[in-house]
This record gives sequence, C-alpha cells and structure tokens, in this order.
Amino acid sequence: MTDIGWSTQRLIVLRRVTRALADLLYAQLKDYLATLTPLFRPTLVLGEYVQGGTKEMSATAIKAFQELQSVYATAAGAKPFSISKELKPPLDIMRSPFELTKMPYAYNLKTGENTKTVMVTPPLKWMLAYADFSLARLQQLLADPNRTDADASRVVLHYSVLRVMTARQTGATQMLAALHFDLSPLRLPEYGELPLTGITSSVPTIRPPDEVILESVEISGQDAFEEIVDVEAVANIQDPFKEQLIKLIRSYGA
Repeated sequence: MTDIGWSTQRLIVLRRVTRALADLLYAQLKDYLATLTPLFRPTLVLGEYVQGGTKEMSATAIKAFQELQSVYATAAGAKPFSISKELKPPLDIMRSPFELTKMPYAYNLKTGENTKTVMVTPPLKWMLAYADFSLARLQQLLADPNRTDADASRVVLHYSVLRVMTARQTGATQMLAALHFDLSPLRLPEYGELPLTGITSSVPTIRPPDEVILESVEISGQDAFEEIVDVEAVANIQDPFKEQLIKLIRSYGA
C-alpha cells in the first residue's frame, strides 16, 4: 500500500475494515480447526506411545515418537525449563480443543532523535496451542517460583506434540492452506527452544508510516497499535488451486 493519502480519517476507515475482516476470518478459522481437530489426535500418529492408544506398534508410531523425543528434549533441556530430556511412554496427553492467541511485538518508532516503543499486534496472525496449555498458562507457569518439573514437563510435552502433529498430518495442514491459513513453526526468545506453532491468514496486513502510528498512539494515550489490512494487496491474493488448474490446462496447449 502506498503512503499517498494517509490521514486520521483514512486510518479510522481502514481500522473498521480490518476489524470486520479479522472477525470474519477468526470465526472461519475457529470453525475449520474444530472440524479438523480429530485429524490432530495424537493417538492417530503416536499409537501405543499414548495412554489409550492402539496396542499395535507400527513403524510410523516408532518414527513419530523418536521425532517427538527429539523435539521435546531440545526444549526441555534449555532455559527457561532445564528439566529432564527423557520421555517415558505411555504419554499422558490431555484431549483439549485448540486456542488461538494474538502475538503482539515491540516496534520502535522514530520520533526525531529519540525512539518510542509501541506494541504492535498483527490482527491476522495467531499462536496455535491446546486450550489447556495456552500462552497464558505458559506465562503463568514460568512466573511461578514454586513450579514443579512435572508441571513444566506437561507444558513442554503438549507444545512438542502439537509441533509433531502439525508436521506429520500434512493432509490437514494442506486443507488449511487451501483455505488460506498457513501453519508454520514459531519461536520466541522468552520461551527458549519451546516449539510454538503459528497460523497466519493469507490476507496481508501492514504498518502505516511511523508518523501515522505515532499520531494514533498519542490520540489513544496507549503505546499500542494494530496493523491494518493492505486492501490493495487483497486483490492480488493467489489461489493455489486455480493456479494448478491453469498450469495443467496450459500444459495441454489449451
């Protein structure tokens, strides 16, 4: 989006558009995840390694558990957890719906010779986690001086399971991608090597010029800002299915 035509009134209109689109896409994503949740059940991939899983050991389950052990060990052995790296099956994995959490980031505004830090929120990007092991619970755990290794292990385990499941259930992730929601690995320094999972809409959002953001935060009195939808770029969103069909048709000279 070009910088031409920026004004407070234009920003107000774009905020309204952004919030309407964000509400629509969030509701759609929640419905999609609810439908796909059964495909992300750990027992489907880990089998006997999960309590209540199938008693038939398969090569797929063995390989998946080895991958889970590696992901878990990397996060568990590093700060801020520093707990045992070993997993002992059968694993007690709780059945929990998915939860989506927005992920603000710090942005430094240039104000003459000084800078001002503003927390900016991308409205169409979330962290995906099991609801019983949400970002809020993770933060609560790390802030608790009396937390036990068992408590920390459960949190690390469930984030690691989600990483393995989203990597292995490619059919489900491809379905989400076709619906314009992309899953991707996510890491944040404050959580060490914990394997977080991000999910982002293909609808692009942007930050306006610094002076526009600065005026907005001065009016609101809060050092916080939400990115806005790039309305011009929406028209250029590609449809992989459409592109695949066109490529196939052209290959036959049609």
